Amino acid sequence: MGRGTRRAPSWRCSGSGRAGSRASPCCCSGRRRTPTSKWTSGAARWPGRCASTSGCSKGTAWPSCWATSLPTSGSGWAWPSWAAPWPASTTTSGPSPCCTASSAAEPRCCWQPQCACQILPNIMKMSTLFSVFTRIAICCLKEDFELQETSQDTELKAAVEEILPALKKENVRVFYLSRTSDTEGVDSFIDKMEVVSDEPTPQSWRSNVTSKTPAMYIYTSGTTGLPKAAVITHERMLLACGLFSTSGVTSEDIVYNALPLYHSAALLIGVHGCIMQGATLALRAKFSASQFWVDCRKYNVTVIQYIGEVLRYLCNVPKKDSDGDHRVRIAIGNGLRADVWREFIRRFGDIRIFEFYAATEGNIGFINYSGKVGAVGRVNYFHKKIIRYELIRYDVEKDEPVRDENGYCIRVPKGEAGLLICKITPFSPFSGYAGAKSQTEKKKLTNVFQKGDLYFNSGDLLMVDQDNFIYFHDRVGDTFRWKGENVATTEVADILGLIDFVQEVNVYGVPVPGHEGRIGMASIRLKEGCEFNGEQTYRHVVDFLPNYARPRFVRIQDAIEITATFKHRKVQLVEEGFNPAVLRGGLYFLDDKEKMYVPMTQDIYNAINNSSLKL
Repeated sequence: MGRGTRRAPSWRCSGSGRAGSRASPCCCSGRRRTPTSKWTSGAARWPGRCASTSGCSKGTAWPSCWATSLPTSGSGWAWPSWAAPWPASTTTSGPSPCCTASSAAEPRCCWQPQCACQILPNIMKMSTLFSVFTRIAICCLKEDFELQETSQDTELKAAVEEILPALKKENVRVFYLSRTSDTEGVDSFIDKMEVVSDEPTPQSWRSNVTSKTPAMYIYTSGTTGLPKAAVITHERMLLACGLFSTSGVTSEDIVYNALPLYHSAALLIGVHGCIMQGATLALRAKFSASQFWVDCRKYNVTVIQYIGEVLRYLCNVPKKDSDGDHRVRIAIGNGLRADVWREFIRRFGDIRIFEFYAATEGNIGFINYSGKVGAVGRVNYFHKKIIRYELIRYDVEKDEPVRDENGYCIRVPKGEAGLLICKITPFSPFSGYAGAKSQTEKKKLTNVFQKGDLYFNSGDLLMVDQDNFIYFHDRVGDTFRWKGENVATTEVADILGLIDFVQEVNVYGVPVPGHEGRIGMASIRLKEGCEFNGEQTYRHVVDFLPNYARPRFVRIQDAIEITATFKHRKVQLVEEGFNPAVLRGGLYFLDDKEKMYVPMTQDIYNAINNSSLKL
């Protein structure tokens, strides 16, 4: 492993106040890499000065920001651009899985570059080394492996040993991030790092790397299927960093990031964006709604990041007199619903929200720079000239674009939701998924407007209004059809979310015997101390939703399951259906005769199944 006689960096842990320990185990599998001797971890710390004197210590060590999770858990992993691998005679194009476990209560990383202009070239040079790979897995336990193991260490070791035979067949070498190892077939890592040469990485090792070279793989969230490893090139990584600049983030800002670092928003925009701008970054190991504003006040945070339901969770926390006591001026993220947007601003003050639209593997993105509530961007003449995107008509039932008599796709008019597609060109490339050629091809549309053209299929339905503002409508897999009409789950969820006793809601469609399409169903979590009111809910949906969009079934749950990236899970709910004999908790049926949601009984269920009850 070692090359020369380099001295390895040492761990500094804020949790224990001494070197050689970690607050929690993590696991990162992938390729071999070289430490830069410029990073400090555990707390963790990078070049520059801490934004806070607590929880940080000087020194050099590996960054703690590689933590990711197993692909099978519905999330993925990513390589930081600053972690440079060693060269090898063999290479691989496929990613390796990773896992993490962490329970730290404090932000784990607090850093600020001393000089962005000085550090950035080194960062970019190191990031270009990702084309040089060896098959290797690094599993992070404690540095002093001889110390008493924690239950998390034991669990991680057991998980590694379970898949070890399969890793060996794939010629993957496995290392514990420790000085010793008592597992046969798994070597120690830190002792080998201590003898690595401190000479700069030879430029020849990265001489064949270009802006189109893969820099990392990031797994998609898996909300509509199994996670896939999206190929992120150096060009794409640098473009993502530009979002901070567009949003007005400067070197004077302190950015709070409580998102998982295997998510593209956290890593590409958050971590790399701070490096580009020279801003301070405060990392928290795990999102906590109750501690969010406490951290923001403690670290003088001025910029926050969000995804999915994060801001809704903040709005659901009981109100406090200190809600407006903070220095946050900018919020950057995606997946924010209009009702939550308004409530967030009303409660927490005049925070400028930059809602954007993008996908990990996509070749098109928008940002709402004007502050229009609910929008993800606005049609821009010059942008559309360079990035050739369109909204086309989509058949939800057939799960394919609608084509005219000539076989070409049909553009939708303003005000109508359509499938977002973007032409694949040198200005908007689509790199696809690592090791999944068939999945890559599924995301491509050919012969769209003329023979031979090629477009990226986003899988998202968007809408442009008369003022050219762009709105996210729904995921193709989430939208369902009932009584000949398309039902957007996001719109129905927004309406139900306005009911005063509703804390959280997840809308989906379920199949009904003897009927085409799917009928609406809503899973609702009630506010603490509140009960479901069938009459009030009925009046609300009748007032605000057309007949075909009204959820016929309402299911009460103590908790609504989300992905690791704060998106609602729907697949399992659809499979569970509306059988009262199977489902636990409250289950209600929309009864138009009674003008209320009534408890779902087995008789009602049987009547629906034998078509004696008209829906």
